[in-house]
This record gives sequence, C-alpha cells and structure tokens, in this order.
Amino acid sequence: MPLWIVLTVAAAFLQNLRSTLQKQLTGQMPAIGATYVRFAYGLPVAALYLWGLAAFGDAAMPAPNGAFLAYATIGGVAQIWGTVLLVALFAYRNFAVGTTYSKTETIQTALFGIVVLGDHLSLGAFAAILISLAGVVAISIAQSHLTLATFWRSLGERPTLMGIGSGACYGVAAVCYRAASLSLEEPDFLLAAAYTLVTVLLIQTVAMTAWLGLRHPGELTASLRTWRVSSLVGLAGALASMGWFTAMTIQNAAYVRALGQIELVFTFISSRFLFREKTNALELTGIALVIGGILLLIFVR
Repeated sequence: MPLWIVLTVAAAFLQNLRSTLQKQLTGQMPAIGATYVRFAYGLPVAALYLWGLAAFGDAAMPAPNGAFLAYATIGGVAQIWGTVLLVALFAYRNFAVGTTYSKTETIQTALFGIVVLGDHLSLGAFAAILISLAGVVAISIAQSHLTLATFWRSLGERPTLMGIGSGACYGVAAVCYRAASLSLEEPDFLLAAAYTLVTVLLIQTVAMTAWLGLRHPGELTASLRTWRVSSLVGLAGALASMGWFTAMTIQNAAYVRALGQIELVFTFISSRFLFREKTNALELTGIALVIGGILLLIFVR
C-alpha cells in the first residue's frame, strides 16, 4: 500500500481524536481559543520532530526561499481564516447550511491544485472526489436535519457564501502547503514536510497570539489555565499534521484531502457503537458514498 494512503488514514484518525479533545475545551473557552491551542501547543511537538529528523538523519535543515515563505504564509493565514469563517457561521440561525457548503473543500482543493501547481486528475479520480463529496453533503444534511430544497434555495445567502469561503480557504491552505514543501527542493520528503509544518505553525502561533493579545487577552490566559487538555490537543493535532503534510508532499493534495474524508467514517463508527447514537437512511447512504468514493480513488487514481 502506498505510503501516502497510510499517512492520510492515520492523520484522519488523529484529527478525529483531536476534534474530540477540542470539544472538551469548548465549555472552558470559546471556539477561537480552542483553535489557538491547536497551533500553540502543537508547535513544540512539531519542532521536536523536525529536530529529531535532522539530528538522527545527520541532515542539514532545508534552506528557505522566497517562494517557500510566500506559500507557507498564505497557507497558514488561509487556514486561520477558514477556521474563523467556520466558527463565525455558528452565529447564524441557518449555520448548518453554511457548514455543509464548507465541505466543498475537496473539489476546491483539486481546482486550486490545477491552477497553482499544474496537478492533473484522472477522470476516475475526479469522479471519485465527486462521489465522496456527495456522501459528505448527504451526511451533513442528515445530521443537520436539512432538506435538499432548503440546501439549494440557500445559494447566495451569507452563511452559504461563508461556508464556501471557508472551504476555499482550506483548499488554498492544502495546495500552498504542498507547494511550500516542493519549493524547498529537498530530497528527503520527511524533512521537507516537517520543516514546512514547523514554519506554518510558527506563523499561525505568532499571528494568533498577537491578535488574541490585542482583541481577546482572556483567551491567552484560558489557554494556559487549560494546559492539560490543551497539550493533548496540541499533541494530537501535531501528529495529525505530520501525516497530512508528509502525504501532501508526496501526493496530489486533492487526493489526500479526498481520502482524508475517511475521518467521517471514524466519527460515524464512534458515534454509532461507542455513544449508541441513532442513524438514519440518508446518513447511511452518505457513509456508503464516502467509502465508495475513497475505494474508487485508491484503485483508479
């Protein structure tokens, strides 16, 4: 089995774990604070990983260039804005519509990859991405108790545009991270991915620390007060990011993000068998479409 597939599945599992841990923080701080600890507490873990690769591999650190810094900065800021837009959606009564549209991230990643990097998708891979996207939308509609009519009528409304914008930001981030790693022209893909990850986390941590310090200083205090859970969030997030960044360094970002939707399968399994939550026919159909799209992507990419 190709390494990028193993890394992506592992990253999706760890991301699901990180999300579960972050939910424990929502009762102690707003969502923006829970997002911040993911970067701030993840940075030391990623830095230690990078140091270990360089020290034990007896390798020199990659030399950053202008293109690398530009891609890393754009990607890091885009990810922050994607999160801000997603969090802001919850202030709207029909936020579920916007969050559903944010799931278009995978198809937007594919389009950005074609434009920025000249990545090409086979017809089968494009069909697989569309099938899994349909599954994700079906799951979101089922869990949010939306109707298809409501979903389509919402086009042009602010929550919809915010959701699409959030998906676009995440798509830009994924493509920029791949572009940043490739611009280093580093033969050791592990080292290139780790260096990119540390740089991005540093940019995000500095930017969010400055912003929270000016606008929400209480969030910084809360992030220190909740250090036990926050450190676990940072650890799980950093480990997940190691998988994402490495997979996107060696494979098309659209393929990685599409396969990464297996996270929804992990979420479904935990909610169904651990928490005994009920599922409906549309949700089961969505899971089947996601799994079918993933299998098609693996075999026909």
